[in-house]
Amino acid sequence: MGLPSCLFDRSAPIVLDASVAINLNATGKCASILDAVPNPIVILDVVSGELEAGRIKGRTDADMLAALIKSGRLQTVSLSPECESNFLALVCGRGAATLDDGEAATISWAVAHGGIPIIDEKKGLAICQERFPSIQTGTTVDILSHADVVAAFDRDALADAIFNALTRARMRVHERHIPWVIEQIGASRVSLCHSLPFNVRTRA
Repeated sequence: MGLPSCLFDRSAPIVLDASVAINLNATGKCASILDAVPNPIVILDVVSGELEAGRIKGRTDADMLAALIKSGRLQTVSLSPECESNFLALVCGRGAATLDDGEAATISWAVAHGGIPIIDEKKGLAICQERFPSIQTGTTVDILSHADVVAAFDRDALADAIFNALTRARMRVHERHIPWVIEQIGASRVSLCHSLPFNVRTRA
């Protein structure tokens, strides 16, 4: 069963940050997951560039992204003029109140175009919610727990996809999602997921 979803507007573009794309790639089921999501899905060219830079470290996320774009499952978009002021405000200033270019671009485009930014970093989510309280945000787990995604997989396949994201990409899981994630992957595998909080791993 899926969680109550923040992705309730099926027409709103879902805007992926780099860490989310990496998590989805790590599932081993990225194409099928995106096929199940009813929303249009986009990624900023700035974020695409971040994934390209990962090639030097032997990462394959840029290859996955290229395949998804070629298949039409994902569209690359650029910052438009109406994004500029928000983007600059998000990248300029004190370090504690600013974001990297990818997160800032993801949020700025979503604000300007009625999208839903999908970001896993707590800082990015907090800044987005503080500055743009009317914007709905989400995380990788919100995509994985979407009712349409859950319906597209049998239980074992979904559990393995989630476990892969946790162990291969060290997917961050926010507190509200932890019970659902444990239910899906099974308590016996929780201790192997080092991106989960220590107290969660030791009590499972």
